Amino acid sequence: MHSYSTVMTDHPAWTPDGGPALVRALPLGGGGHALARTDGSSVAWCCPESAASAPEPGVFALPASAAGDVPELAGALGSLGRVARFRNPSLWDAIATAVIRQVVRAAQAQAQYRTLCSAHGAQVRCGSMAGWLFPSPETVLGLGDAQFAAVGLAFKRGALRAAAAGYLEHGSAWAAMPAGTLVPELLGVRRIGPWTAGAAAADWANDFAAYPCGDLAVRTWAARAAPSAAWPGDEPGFHHRWRQVAGPHLADLTLLTLAWGGRHARAST
Repeated sequence: MHSYSTVMTDHPAWTPDGGPALVRALPLGGGGHALARTDGSSVAWCCPESAASAPEPGVFALPASAAGDVPELAGALGSLGRVARFRNPSLWDAIATAVIRQVVRAAQAQAQYRTLCSAHGAQVRCGSMAGWLFPSPETVLGLGDAQFAAVGLAFKRGALRAAAAGYLEHGSAWAAMPAGTLVPELLGVRRIGPWTAGAAAADWANDFAAYPCGDLAVRTWAARAAPSAAWPGDEPGFHHRWRQVAGPHLADLTLLTLAWGGRHARAST
């Protein structure tokens, strides 16, 4: 078991295990799958075929010089300590997750993702614990309109089909790209725009410099973490101000703000 100050569980594959802990099914580097379980500050693995191949999370902490001109924000993010986040080991899952998150609120996207996985994905079990993997791109391409409607994704069926077809054609090349190069490549897929491409690349690479930092989640949690700061209310204005505040620490500041928001959202439920 590995301990951290905070384990980031923003991805909808993290599901309750019947108590306060969350479980997620993850593919292993050498093949096979495992279940990761977290109580929010530690991670334990269950049923990895090889313990050595269990993925390690990225670990992030607020750099000493970050957000210096917004000390309220620096104090809030600094309180997180060492934040662990698992990069998405499946680029296909990262792309499809970002597509599902388009337009709708996080809770609705989470429910849609989990429903699709339980209906058409593979289950990973270990004792009484279970997690679901996202269905393969081949499976998604084979779903009919009624099947998309049955899981609440009728509106997203075109985008998911286009993403699946694009991934099957270009996925191997995409997976070899850094986040900054991947984003413009994903924009070539029908119905993938800048937000979707940036969110997918950030999830895949754990590089939140690619994340659309002017989006509602970052704006919301920045305002709550530092309510005294004069944050612009519009997305373009906030994006510009956020990049000014972050400077060379854009990736860390964006990820940590989302982690801070995730912790406070859980505390309020």
